[in-house]
Amino acid sequence: MAPPVMDWGLKSIVWQKIKATVFDDCKKEGEWKIMLLDEFTTKLLASCCKMTDLLAEGITVVENIYKNREPVRQMKALYFISPTSKSVDCFLRDFGSKSENKYKAAYIYFTDFCPDSLFNKIKASCSKTIRRCKEINISFIPLESQVYTLDVPDAFYYCYSPDPSNAHGKDIIMEAMAEQIVTVCATLDENPGVRYKSKPLDNASKLAQLVEKKLENYYKIDEKSLIKGKTHSQLIIIDRGFDPVSTVLHELTFQAMAYDLLPIENDTYKYKTDGKEKEAVLEEDDDLWVRIRHRHIAVVLEEIPKLMKEISSTKKATEGKTSLSALAQLMKKMPHFRKQITKQVVHLNLAEDCMNKFKPNIEKLCKTEQDLALGTDAEGQKVKDAMRVLLPVLLNKSHDNYDKIRAILLYIFSINGTTEENLDRLIQNVKIENESDMIRNWSYLGVPIVPPSQQGKPLRKDRSAEETFQLSRWTPFIKDILEDAIDNRLDSKEWPYCSQCPAVWNGSGAVSARQKPRANYLEDRKNGSKLIVFVIGGITYSEMRCAYEVSQAHKSCEVIIGSTHILTPKKLLDDIKMLNKPKDIKDE
Repeated sequence: MAPPVMDWGLKSIVWQKIKATVFDDCKKEGEWKIMLLDEFTTKLLASCCKMTDLLAEGITVVENIYKNREPVRQMKALYFISPTSKSVDCFLRDFGSKSENKYKAAYIYFTDFCPDSLFNKIKASCSKTIRRCKEINISFIPLESQVYTLDVPDAFYYCYSPDPSNAHGKDIIMEAMAEQIVTVCATLDENPGVRYKSKPLDNASKLAQLVEKKLENYYKIDEKSLIKGKTHSQLIIIDRGFDPVSTVLHELTFQAMAYDLLPIENDTYKYKTDGKEKEAVLEEDDDLWVRIRHRHIAVVLEEIPKLMKEISSTKKATEGKTSLSALAQLMKKMPHFRKQITKQVVHLNLAEDCMNKFKPNIEKLCKTEQDLALGTDAEGQKVKDAMRVLLPVLLNKSHDNYDKIRAILLYIFSINGTTEENLDRLIQNVKIENESDMIRNWSYLGVPIVPPSQQGKPLRKDRSAEETFQLSRWTPFIKDILEDAIDNRLDSKEWPYCSQCPAVWNGSGAVSARQKPRANYLEDRKNGSKLIVFVIGGITYSEMRCAYEVSQAHKSCEVIIGSTHILTPKKLLDDIKMLNKPKDIKDE
């Protein structure tokens, strides 16, 4: 069996912190409370705990702060909310005047720094009913054990839209993201050296400077009145345009493929079995999912039936023995079997659904995409004429517009930009005039589209010796960056530090003679260095996978990767299309 998600995972770190700073802080033996959440904190709690965990903390009901609710005046209420005007106004409505108070008393916990204007508003209105008012500094969502998001998909528009009237909105969102990133570092108890990718845009540089300043303020004085110095960790901030290829390529590892090809919303996969509609949540509680999500679809399709066989043979081996102890054993094991088989049926369905989409059209596309992305074919021969590779895809009537646009983009990325004339011809041939902004607007991300770029493309590591499938030869750029960062090989001109004096970075985990060698993997993880990554404008599932692969290969450095939100190719193209439209049209 695969090991369960380790207890150092980001989700459990966040849950332990919420438990200590919120629930333990206001707990009274035998007292039940009502809990009020806003949109963000609902997502935050759902990502790291279950309703049973909340019951264990004395929470009897969880309510949405925005909705109209019946008063429960004999009970105290615990408000876990973001420090926004909307959430604070909803709180104030619950305590309008003593005769109209909805609850007996209030405990308020803000995810992040609460502006003085809001704090004073609360103080002036209902300070007598408030038992606690605290900021707990967790303003991000732990999506997986090594992945976080700030849950601000709108940041993509503000950071990359060319419209100068968005400048103010961009400043506000940059400030807010910097605050949120600081809470990621604080939750991990790290004060990292901050560095960023310097070109071609200045978003990463601006955000890195803001984060550095806010980290300095945050760590100026801790509870023991000590200044916390830099820890042995790094935070790297990157603009989304650093690797356009990984965002549009068809990925054939299980998680990335499923989210690209199937309509999975909120991690919920809907499927049919025995003629019944069912749904399953793809989450880390499911150890089989954790074990296979980063594997290639070909491996997954071999593995699941094998597991099914293993289970049924174990079951058979126990059957036929009529001794009481054998029957008792079987009874104990049955629920386990049932649970395991259900999980395997889900993943087998998921894999088969992926293959049903893959076989008719995507398989043909993948060869073209890989050849364009790498500039070489499966035999390692250089692609001499990229247009000749692209044309069969454009002429194939069974590919939809999104797939053709993805192929055109890979072609343009491969030749580092093209001429206006060539692009016009491509757009007219494929009849995608209405969608042409999905291609042209990449230039706002600093990616060469028109005209061709004079600058050479960055050199990639040679990974030809690594075992790969022919249709999965591309390695996301982030993997090179993570490995170089850990081995201290990032060029300091291209990846400058913000702080004057960066902490000694020892990501590769070389142990000095004074340090005792660490006993085991878990200890290594807890005491080793961390490489925290933040990408402005979304990360892909394949980039998330790289964070786990690199952590696995470098045992003493754990990679924690995050972004404004998680991308799928279709959603990204839709967002890119809207970059040159005014915000109000985009929101309609």
